[in-house]
Amino acid sequence: MSESQSSRLYISLYLDEDVSALIAKLLRARGFAAMTTLEAGRIGTSDADQLEFATGRGMALLTHNRVDFEKLAAQYAASGEQQHCGMILAARRPVYELARKLLMLVNRVAADEMDNLVLYI
Repeated sequence: MSESQSSRLYISLYLDEDVSALIAKLLRARGFAAMTTLEAGRIGTSDADQLEFATGRGMALLTHNRVDFEKLAAQYAASGEQQHCGMILAARRPVYELARKLLMLVNRVAADEMDNLVLYI
């Protein structure tokens, strides 16, 4: 298996600015890749640009912004040409509860299975 294939085995997450940065720390403590918009220096960037940034790095995007990202997912699907590495639309819940749900997800779903998928947790 090449390095690029192994790096796509586990889902890497890019956290939208509305998601607690503690989630990224908790995921990284368990060995998973996670990056926040603050760490990327992208606070205030449009949703479309955030998704493009995540996709360019092979990362699924985690957000609480269901309405806007559902629209983006529909636009991507309608275009037939745009691809993304997945979107996880999370209900607002306590940080440790959300982290627990994410850990279950990243342990069960491979990165390539997330491509162009929208999941709700």
